[in-house]
Amino acid sequence: MAYSTSNPPKLLVGSFTSGDGPSLWAYKSADVAADVDAAGYFTDGAALGMKVGDFILGYDTATPLVHIWAVITVTAGGAATVCGTANNLDITMA
Repeated sequence: MAYSTSNPPKLLVGSFTSGDGPSLWAYKSADVAADVDAAGYFTDGAALGMKVGDFILGYDTATPLVHIWAVITVTAGGAATVCGTANNLDITMA
């Protein structure tokens, strides 16, 4: 499936360390993790205020599974994320 701006991630906690730390978002969709990991998936990520280092708690309603994504790039074209694996929630940001 494709991302729809009518179902954007919701900001849960914004920059929780003196204004320059990561924000925490929540996102619920039937899209699988591999779709969300696509470059620029969140097409309005910059407009929403996403920044590199933010985290997104995602609920895949089709599976159902919970994923944790890290935002790795934000451009005018969208925000790209990377997801930890089922057994490894360490996320490489580079």
